[in-house]
Amino acid sequence: MSTPPQTVVPSLRGRIGGDARSGHYPVPHRYRLHLTRSCPQSLRIAVTHGLLGLGETLPVTLLPAVPDGPQGEYAALRPLYEASSHQHPGPAAAPVLSDGWTGRIVSAHAPDILRDLAGRFSGEGPELYPAHARDDIEEVARLCEHELHEAAQRAGRLGIGSSGYQDALETLFRALDGLERRLADRDHVLDGGLTLADVHVWVSLVQLDTVHRWHLDATAVHRIAGYRRLWAYARRLAALPAIGSHLDLDGIARRHHARCRGQEAAGAAVQIVDWAAHVPMTSPSRPTQPTG
Repeated sequence: MSTPPQTVVPSLRGRIGGDARSGHYPVPHRYRLHLTRSCPQSLRIAVTHGLLGLGETLPVTLLPAVPDGPQGEYAALRPLYEASSHQHPGPAAAPVLSDGWTGRIVSAHAPDILRDLAGRFSGEGPELYPAHARDDIEEVARLCEHELHEAAQRAGRLGIGSSGYQDALETLFRALDGLERRLADRDHVLDGGLTLADVHVWVSLVQLDTVHRWHLDATAVHRIAGYRRLWAYARRLAALPAIGSHLDLDGIARRHHARCRGQEAAGAAVQIVDWAAHVPMTSPSRPTQPTG
């Protein structure tokens, strides 16, 4: 069970517009992403960046799996935060979309970065955020955040046998039931092919197996593993280079154990997916490693 992400101040929630009148508009090579793939929010952005084939248009700087500064921040991001928000009150956290023209942060709000990446930047990949499906995609995103991530985290925080543990699990199981039904007659979460809905669900399943199960009882994890369509879907997506090559299993483990305050439970011993067996070895994005 990891600590919840920090709240981002409103001044660091800029958006990418459609043309020059917006101030920030999708110019190739103008912006840079700063990500740590051990974080689920950054992992969603990294996967989307890979699927869109934006490696040459929008460079990525990869940050260490575990923050290296106080308050769980990244020292390398502190100058960007200070340039963008004088005496910035919170930690210099990832993910960040920065503007090379101004040397400031456009946004440190992961959902907006994800929407703008998929909706504003034209890449070589599929249309991940089509206008006709945006309401459905946002519904899936809310389900992943509140009924998968938050419910699993709440169960782990409360602890086995505590009041509310089983209620949190039932919320989680209802969400998994719904996703399992969605995949009964289709290859993706929504009709019409791969979208951001799949990115949200895949990263949530990764987190469920690599992080949350460590704090659940074995019976619960065995039940979670029984959603055969969901986990077959997760394996299938992991085998795609644009998705699976961004999975940093060692980094996720190190970040989890550095931040976790929950008690390990029997479910930790029940691995659902052998992710390493399905993840490609090559990275399509060739991100930049941080220096210093």
